[in-house]
Amino acid sequence: MRGALFLICAAALTAGCTEPSESVRIVGSSTVYPFSRTVAERTAAKFHQRSPIVEMTGTGGGIQQFCRGAGEIDIANASRPIKDSEIALCQANGVEAIGFRIGYDGIVVAAAPSNPVKALTRAHIYRALAKDLPRQGGFEPNPNRLWSDVDPALPAVEIEVHGPPPTSGTRDAFVELALEPGARAIPELAALEESDPAQFKARAGALREDGRWIDEGENDNAIIQLIRSSPTPIGVFGYSYFDQNRGVVAGVAIDGERASIDTIADGRYPLARSLYFYVDARRARPALANYVLEFMSEAALGPAGYLTEKGVVPLPAADLDAERKKALAFHERASALQVEPRP
Repeated sequence: MRGALFLICAAALTAGCTEPSESVRIVGSSTVYPFSRTVAERTAAKFHQRSPIVEMTGTGGGIQQFCRGAGEIDIANASRPIKDSEIALCQANGVEAIGFRIGYDGIVVAAAPSNPVKALTRAHIYRALAKDLPRQGGFEPNPNRLWSDVDPALPAVEIEVHGPPPTSGTRDAFVELALEPGARAIPELAALEESDPAQFKARAGALREDGRWIDEGENDNAIIQLIRSSPTPIGVFGYSYFDQNRGVVAGVAIDGERASIDTIADGRYPLARSLYFYVDARRARPALANYVLEFMSEAALGPAGYLTEKGVVPLPAADLDAERKKALAFHERASALQVEPRP
């Protein structure tokens, strides 16, 4: 009966038939999470299937879980591209990962409107948050306590920044887009990158552990609630959360640019990045194919799409068309299967 039901569904995928017991399971990025939840609800209503289960585990933790091939994970959401080491882990466990780029996002540095810190450079960010700074041919623990210690032109306000943990793709992107360029502005570290790139990356990515940088888990809303209630803390999180809380928190300009849909889309905002999800193609079946197709649809990601309204910055039309072609190919693959889904 189960095999017969699957073949009937595969033959009429767009009619909305799916096997009730085969819920799609999704893990990963806290940034992609609200978009994924919305698509899950739309997919369930449109195709009359169980709503996919979406868990917020962080990009790194989600991809690890996905690539281990255990726990029946169908999709890993990600706020950065999958790493070579993660691809190798997937391959070692027989996971056939297909990636979909869904749009752009920006990493926002934000604070309460009353916070006097209104603009920073990436060099400021590095000098404020690096665990160690160069001094007299070596490195010493970061001595900066106030933003004015970093640059006398900045306000004399305590450095206190709340952001994502090491398992987060937002953290990885923050290191790559903010801290590493900030480190390159220091001559000693620029020279270190030339002589020892691995050591440079380790130095550039090491954040303070003395309470000036605080890991806040995978809940961006918790960071917003924290910074809105005090004039001192600064938060680091995804643009969509900022966009939904305008007026409650204020964005800090980075290298003279403020985060907006336009500055993220055209690359002027220096902390812009792409968002992704990865599908295990071995688990192709109607419920999963329906979700992928819905996520990449015009209704979701078009200029007036419901995900665009929630804060996804759209891809250029040609790029989005290429991603949709991959979604259609995956949909056709699920339709053509003549075997039962994995138990």
